[in-house]
Amino acid sequence: MAIAQVVLLPKKARPFYGRHPWVFPGAISHLEGGPEDGDEVLLVAHGGQAIARGFYNSQSKLRVRLYSWETEQSIDRTFFHARITAAVRLRASLGLMDPAGACRIINSEGDGLSGLTVDRFGPWLTIQITSLGIARRKGMVIECLLDILHPRGIYLRTEKGVGQLEGMDLRDGPVWGEEPKGPIRIKEAGLEIFVHLTEGQKTGYYLDQRDNRQWVARLAQGRSVLDAFCYSGGFGLHAAKAMAKSVVGLDQSEGALELARKNATHNGLGIEFHKAEVFGELAKRKEAGEKYGLVILDPPKFARSRGSVEEALSGYRRLQSLGMELLEPDGFLVVCCCSGLITMEQLEEIVHQVASTLKREVQILGRTGAAPDHPISITCPESGYLKCLTMRVLDKLGNSD
Repeated sequence: MAIAQVVLLPKKARPFYGRHPWVFPGAISHLEGGPEDGDEVLLVAHGGQAIARGFYNSQSKLRVRLYSWETEQSIDRTFFHARITAAVRLRASLGLMDPAGACRIINSEGDGLSGLTVDRFGPWLTIQITSLGIARRKGMVIECLLDILHPRGIYLRTEKGVGQLEGMDLRDGPVWGEEPKGPIRIKEAGLEIFVHLTEGQKTGYYLDQRDNRQWVARLAQGRSVLDAFCYSGGFGLHAAKAMAKSVVGLDQSEGALELARKNATHNGLGIEFHKAEVFGELAKRKEAGEKYGLVILDPPKFARSRGSVEEALSGYRRLQSLGMELLEPDGFLVVCCCSGLITMEQLEEIVHQVASTLKREVQILGRTGAAPDHPISITCPESGYLKCLTMRVLDKLGNSD
């Protein structure tokens, strides 16, 4: 049976010969063969040369997601099995397949499977689908995961608004095997962390910050630590374990804080957690003259569309200003950004602006991203969403006392 074709406009093929996986409507000339949403299609240059295979979706801004540049090979069960096997092999090479631990198994574009994210938490898997083409082949993907990983259960998590954008109807819930009853425990760098797979943000826990949490904890010893947007404990737990003088965690989600308190108690760590609107709470603590030796700012995504970037940059500017003003002289500031539309260069420029306004001297100690089980495809740099800046902030004109 002939495969439908998506034909590009003249001079629009170069990114796709370069293996970029996203085809936007503005690059497309016309369709041949009448593909329906979710169908496998062949991407063709204007001159007729076959380039790659992918899934078509007329309802999505990503009109075609590309998966294979072997133009004669279907995107079938054999294809998915090979890609998932390769992804698991990488995590094994990274030493992340401890049965009691957790890691990202499939990182969407980073593993050549745009629109598919799979995380492993002990014997359970959580799966997130943001592509209609993948959603139509959900059963095939689950079969491959069962064959390769033999989980105890698989739980589907959805991202707000994506179903409408992609024209698909997916709901949170178990898709195979057992559903975990309440929080489960995983091990991370000497801590036991409780994770809610069926509640909270993303797929249950921010695995992408694993290495950053351990790196930042090295700076915490003997210091008072403020962990803003702490979620279920994250940075604060590792700081307390590293013998911080004190740790305060702030978040507006009571559910997340309940889990954070449980994590702290279980690991024998004394941490104060407070439910608060974080911007307002930081301003209040600044007005009260409070100071901390290490301030960690790890907010949720501010920029969800290109139209919201300027507003997001303004939010980061305000947040960084509050964080810097709460620092003791010679303190450390950690600023994270998970908005893929904002670059590391933009984040650093905001630091520069804030430091100039406050007459502070800033030294960048580290520019980091997500942990290595969140690989970035060299042909799709946009998938490298997480930025983490670790800085030393000296008092005015470089004075540290």
